[in-house]
Amino acid sequence: MYSTMSSPFGRSGHPASAYRQVGVETGVSTGSPHQLVAMLFDGYMDALAQARGALRQGQIEAKGRAIGRAVRIIEEGLKAGLNLTGGGELAKDMRDLYDYVTLRLTQANLHNNEAMLEECQSLIEPLRSAWISIGPQVSAGAAK
Repeated sequence: MYSTMSSPFGRSGHPASAYRQVGVETGVSTGSPHQLVAMLFDGYMDALAQARGALRQGQIEAKGRAIGRAVRIIEEGLKAGLNLTGGGELAKDMRDLYDYVTLRLTQANLHNNEAMLEECQSLIEPLRSAWISIGPQVSAGAAK
């Protein structure tokens, strides 16, 4: 799914570069590839929360910026980090999910639709939770 060997993260071939492309710097230089992907998931959830808050307050420009950030995290971070060659069907399914989420985020922005934002959150949250839950195993494997 996500590869650290041939490193499909970003243009420079390192997960930190993909993360920097979406405008987040904290912890990038010291984070493991697993931690960087977790940070992308967290940044995505944060962007959706900001978008919902801005939408509720009628701050259309702020809503658009937050949704734009969520789209960039999906496209330039999570989707760009998929290893479609070695990840098999799972990586392809995740790419398709990310494409769908990007489409729904765009529609949510266009129609000021909070329910679509909630759908996008509910589609990614299980991936985020699963990714975070394997963190201890990844850390233990790296320590060996």
